Amino acid sequence: MLIGVPKEIKIGETRVSMTPSLCRRCVSLGAKVLIEKTAGQSAGFTDAEYRAAGATIAPTAKKVWAAADLILKVKEPLPAEYSLMRAGQTLFTYLHLAAGPELAKVLLKKRVLGISYETVEAADGSFPLLKPMSQIAGRLSIQIGAYRLQSQLGGSGVLLGGIPGTMPGHVVVIGAGNSGAHAVQMAVGMGARVTVLDLDTRKLEALDAEYRGRVVTLMSNPANIEAEVADADLLIGAVLIPAAKAPIVVSRAMVQRMRPGSVIVDIAIDQGGCVETIRPTSHEKPTYQEHGVIHYAVPNMPALVGRTSTMGLTQATEPFVTLLVQKGVERALAEHKGLAKGVNTRDGKITYDAVAKALGYS
Repeated sequence: MLIGVPKEIKIGETRVSMTPSLCRRCVSLGAKVLIEKTAGQSAGFTDAEYRAAGATIAPTAKKVWAAADLILKVKEPLPAEYSLMRAGQTLFTYLHLAAGPELAKVLLKKRVLGISYETVEAADGSFPLLKPMSQIAGRLSIQIGAYRLQSQLGGSGVLLGGIPGTMPGHVVVIGAGNSGAHAVQMAVGMGARVTVLDLDTRKLEALDAEYRGRVVTLMSNPANIEAEVADADLLIGAVLIPAAKAPIVVSRAMVQRMRPGSVIVDIAIDQGGCVETIRPTSHEKPTYQEHGVIHYAVPNMPALVGRTSTMGLTQATEPFVTLLVQKGVERALAEHKGLAKGVNTRDGKITYDAVAKALGYS
């Protein structure tokens, strides 16, 4: 098997899908690795380290895509990469097809076997490849939101932790999954007032027990969301339905009632976002204002900490990558039900129900 690792080209992307350590593991199992030059540089890995691990350095992405049986990426292919894909190739990356109909069409037309990180399942039904990036995005959302609240950036001038004699900032987190729970942890650590909403009472009970009343937990319903959003200094959208388009839970009318200079960070933007006024932004231009509220919606937020994100991601993908190398793609998918759940496109068809439904293929 020849594994290809192209350099990520999404604006501001700093992650890489293979570390020298993972490269060494794959080579020891008999695979060949072709990595585009400087692909790991932004995450702190040099071409010399990859060569020492047994990889061959390719001068261009075109060389990588043309030669590889298995393409390992971090983010979904962009239009500039569409022509480089070929029939029979296996692509293992975050695909987020529910929010990417054009990419879906290309994968179907080219008959690419698309295995999506975000739908690979563990034995307990959890999503092990989504987890580390969700954790990072959750933690970063508070860091980013606190910064964007600064007066010089157009924010309301609220310090999340406040000081004695002043009211701390109010952080409202909608969704108590991995990203939401880690946002709560960071917000509590900063000394903010924190409210978290979710439909799952078990998640709310777990947070209530962990923080012993330090966090307000509420059922996620329109009335509660409307009241809390109106009082939020920082609103975190962390709603996730695996592989499906995120539901809109915060309406434009709710955003209009927020205080001027408040901040929204929508972690769910990869799946379309859960706030009606949200649209994708980039690391070059991360925010915009609408109704006097600052909106942040960078789909590849974890690229802000490329080193940590790369380490977290590749530690999670390594067992699955080595399985593909050891057994070959078809046998690995046949023997590992959780990895097989990652298959989103195959033989020109959408094979994951939630994606098919979101794109109108079901």
